[in-house]
Formats: sequence, C-alpha cells, structure tokens
Amino acid sequence: MNKTAPINSKVTNALLTCGVLAGPLFTVVWLVAGATRANYDPLRHPISSLAIGELGWTQMANFFITGLLTMAFAFGLRRRLQSPGGPTWGPRLIAVIAIGLLGAGFFVTDPLNGYPPGTPDFSLEVTLPGRLHRLFSAFVFLGLPIGCFVFAGSFTRQGQRRWAIYSMITGVAFIVMFVITSAGFAQVQGLVNYAGLFQRITLTTGWAWLTLLAIYTIAFGVWSKKA
Repeated sequence: MNKTAPINSKVTNALLTCGVLAGPLFTVVWLVAGATRANYDPLRHPISSLAIGELGWTQMANFFITGLLTMAFAFGLRRRLQSPGGPTWGPRLIAVIAIGLLGAGFFVTDPLNGYPPGTPDFSLEVTLPGRLHRLFSAFVFLGLPIGCFVFAGSFTRQGQRRWAIYSMITGVAFIVMFVITSAGFAQVQGLVNYAGLFQRITLTTGWAWLTLLAIYTIAFGVWSKKA
C-alpha cells in the first residue's frame, strides 16, 4: 500500500485549497460591507462591528465560512505534513485560528469607537457576548503570529531561508500592528481615528501569509524530512 497516497490525495489538495480561499473571501466581504454600511467608517471602526445590526448577518456568516475554510486548511496541512519530521504544531495553531473565527462569528462584539451611531467611543460596560467575542478573537490574534514563528522554525530546518525570513517578518509585523490597533481602540490620541485601518493592515498581513502558505504547500507537496 502506498503510504503517501493520503498525503497527496485529491481530498488533501481540496482541503489545502480552502486555505487559498479563506483570506481573500474574508477580505472581500469586509471590504464590500464596510464600503456600503451606513455611518460605518472603515478607517475608524473594527471589522467585528459589521456584525452589529440588521445587516450584521453578513459579517457573522463571513466569520463562520472563513472559520470552516481555515479549519479545512488545518486538516489539509496535517495530512500533507504527516511525513517524518513534518511540523505538527503549525496545523494545530491554524486550527486554533479557525476556532477563534467560528467563536467570533457566534458571539457579537460590543459597540466600539462610536459605531453604531449614538454609542460611546469606549464603554466600560461589556456584555457576556462581547467578552466571549474578545476571547475567541484572541485565538486569532495570538494564534496567527505564533503560527508564523513555528513555521519559520520549520522552514529554517528545511533550508527554505526566504520562507523562514518571510514567516518571521510576518509574525513580528502582525504583533506590532496589533499593538497599534489595540492602542487605537483604547482611544489613544492620534491613533483612534485610524484604528480600523490598522486592524485591517494587521489582518491582511496575516491572511496574505496564510494564503501563500497554502499555495506553497499545494505546489511543493510533502515537506522535507528535515522540516
């Protein structure tokens, strides 16, 4: 029996393709929703705020579908990287990101930065769904940079220096931008009006890496035994 069959099967490639689709889908939805939502400022307001209100189902669905695609990608990576020495924590961390997206879609965030209109820029009263949304969102904002560093180590051992550097830079840039984003949403003067923009740069940086990782894995098959 060919032990590599499950690794290179059509099912595995289909699961990995979900990783190619997840980031672009998530980005297109928030771009369209943010540009068409009344009183919503993409430069100032968080992406999660698109889940509030009558049309909030679009962003909730975006979280759910993207989460399912990312989870499929995690399973595909695990199948593809099951060669001896293949990284195991990387796929697990991507599964954590997927869980975070699913949870963020189920629990709607609290108003922030004055959206919806009439709500305070920063409220000390946090609802239970809002707290749970923040908890699951943390899975994304922590899991993604840690995943970058884990794969950077794997790429280094594999001898893929450019990918190792790219993964490391992505992880560092993600953390830096996330800190700036958090400061903006915490109403730090000079940052608050651009907190939404900083968040979008943060997530786009991470999604670009995940998308390219999926493409790389599809193109080059089983990783080296040194990985």
